Amino acid sequence: MSQFGQLFLSLRPHQWTKNLVVLAALVFAQRLFDGPSVLVASGALVIFCLLSGAVYLVNDLADLEQDRKHPVKRNRPLAAGKLSPRLATGAAVVLVTGGLVAAYWLAPGFGVVATIYFATMTAYSFILKNIVILDVLVVAFGFVLRAVAGALAIDVVFSNWLLICTLLAALFLALAKRRQELTLLASGAAEHRRILGEYSPYLLDQMIAVVTASTLVSYALYTLAPETVAKFGTDRLIWTLPFVLYGIFRYLYLVHQKEEGGDPTKVLLNDRPILVTVALWAATIVTLIYH
Repeated sequence: MSQFGQLFLSLRPHQWTKNLVVLAALVFAQRLFDGPSVLVASGALVIFCLLSGAVYLVNDLADLEQDRKHPVKRNRPLAAGKLSPRLATGAAVVLVTGGLVAAYWLAPGFGVVATIYFATMTAYSFILKNIVILDVLVVAFGFVLRAVAGALAIDVVFSNWLLICTLLAALFLALAKRRQELTLLASGAAEHRRILGEYSPYLLDQMIAVVTASTLVSYALYTLAPETVAKFGTDRLIWTLPFVLYGIFRYLYLVHQKEEGGDPTKVLLNDRPILVTVALWAATIVTLIYH
């Protein structure tokens, strides 16, 4: 494969599904069938794909030596020596410059949040990922920034419930990923990633339990909140709670029984029960909101 092919792989396009959070405001602001809003939101999605791709390049450059010792990450193009660090650096600069210019052109507020996102994720790659607890909180915060950016792009007021539920769900996935990494690397975990030495499976299980309960309660309260019922004209969003319950429990099953969860995107795309559950949840949400 050519250097440019390896570069594209380093952008991790399979991870771009995380940026679909940018479209959350489009759905919950009842703009899903509004042509101009869809066009703007689509542009916002593309911009975050460019920025997140640049973040992955920066992260791989920062972790180059550690990745070469990792049983899975050593196969990444940079760690495997298939991609030139110079080309990766140049591509990151181009993607960030182009992405931020496009972001400010799309909407100034969106541009500011996009800048904060890239700055935060860059700080994570070099510093914040080495600070216990703050490391997973920053990852979750990245999803909150995506949700806020999506709302600012189409000029709608974002709900505090949206931010809370997004934060908790993302934190759940981040903690599950940490647990899988710790299990995979076992006694050598701290050698591959220093921060893993600060965690234990028991500690992560306690954190996951707290976040799981908080996520479910927050989502249930959101669906029944008076402002939610007034906005959508229905109190039936609670009907989607069983999908959320099953999705979370299925993910916990994969983490604990199948030792998966190290790559949430891979689980989402490859585990058929979760994929079907997400599709049914989305279809039900759209049906109830746009009835």
